[in-house]
Amino acid sequence: MRARLPAWTARLTWKSACFIVVMCCALAAALGALVHVEVTRQTVSNARDRALEKLGDATRAYEAGEALPPRSALDPAGLPDPLRRLAVRGQRGTVVAEFRGRQVMWAAGPADGRALATAVDYSQAARTISGLDHAIIGSSMLAIGGTLLLGAFAVRRVTRRLHQTATVARRISQGDLDARVGDPRTKDASRHQDEVATVAGALDTMAATLQGKLEREQRFTADVAHELRTPLTGLQAASELLPEGRATELVRERVRTMRGLTEDLLEISRLDAGREVVETDLHQLARLARRAVRASGTPTEVVVVRDTLVETDRRRLERVLGNLLANAHRHGREPVVLTVDGPVVTVRDHGDGFPEYLLTQGPQRFRSAGAGGGGGKGHGLGLTIAVGQAAVIGARLEFRRAEGGGAEAVLHLP
Repeated sequence: MRARLPAWTARLTWKSACFIVVMCCALAAALGALVHVEVTRQTVSNARDRALEKLGDATRAYEAGEALPPRSALDPAGLPDPLRRLAVRGQRGTVVAEFRGRQVMWAAGPADGRALATAVDYSQAARTISGLDHAIIGSSMLAIGGTLLLGAFAVRRVTRRLHQTATVARRISQGDLDARVGDPRTKDASRHQDEVATVAGALDTMAATLQGKLEREQRFTADVAHELRTPLTGLQAASELLPEGRATELVRERVRTMRGLTEDLLEISRLDAGREVVETDLHQLARLARRAVRASGTPTEVVVVRDTLVETDRRRLERVLGNLLANAHRHGREPVVLTVDGPVVTVRDHGDGFPEYLLTQGPQRFRSAGAGGGGGKGHGLGLTIAVGQAAVIGARLEFRRAEGGGAEAVLHLP
């Protein structure tokens, strides 16, 4: 199994910090190497010049038969063998080596088949180079730390604005169309906008446009449903005056269907507008469930596993349960069972189960289908209203396929 990195490594702040550290380390290493090489070259060159100059003085003294300068001798002890062999062959050279616990710059040249050598103290230069290396490393660490702090601060400001934009986008996707980023850079035309401000402004514009379109659609739906109520009321009254017969029953049924659809549209428009007022009180949940079953007029079995008191809006809860029962009897098969288990109410039928689109996307208006995708009676508004009313009372409604077959709607009350 491939190992996965921790989730925090995917954050932009972490990636930016790593990039800053890598670039600072690379830059510090390159500059440090250049400084080290140049200073070492100059230091070695100066020490070599002094050693060769001292070797020249020793050579002239040797040729004149005079005493050699201090720290100069023929074939001295401690002279590195490679330099000794070079001098015996008639060449001059220099080398840095350790002698008696100190760094020494040796210079040697030929003298009658022997090696005439002189030594110059190199320990101070070596300490200078070592101190310079430590100073380069220390200053590089301080520069990296300072750059990292400043970079993290700058990146944090950007990521904070990105997180705010993402939070607003999630609120909009959850239905809060009043949510806005409100980046001050988008409100002042004289200020230059960066990429984050451009995204925030585009999101605010999109949300405002979407809100305007949805509000116009809601007003249109509410206006149409409201205008249809009056003629439908007249049609219903007129249908009651028709002589009894099959045709009259068909007319009355269609009028009732149209009237129910109109009331559902009005209820959905009120839910969309978010102007519902909740009137809560303490109720015995099992009693409310039995009341909803009686009101639905359906042969539904009620099973009480564990009763409880709930603080809720009785009318809205009965509306939710009534729609779930109606959907179960319309699209499923008997027996339909309503189970109360504490604050959880389950409505189950033994039909083909909910269609796939409903399980993944939730109820959709004017889309009603069985598990196989075929058409069914209804307009897809019952479950939509149930979900909306459940949200109003603070409940959560989920749909799933029951074990052993059938559809199962589970209402979790607060």
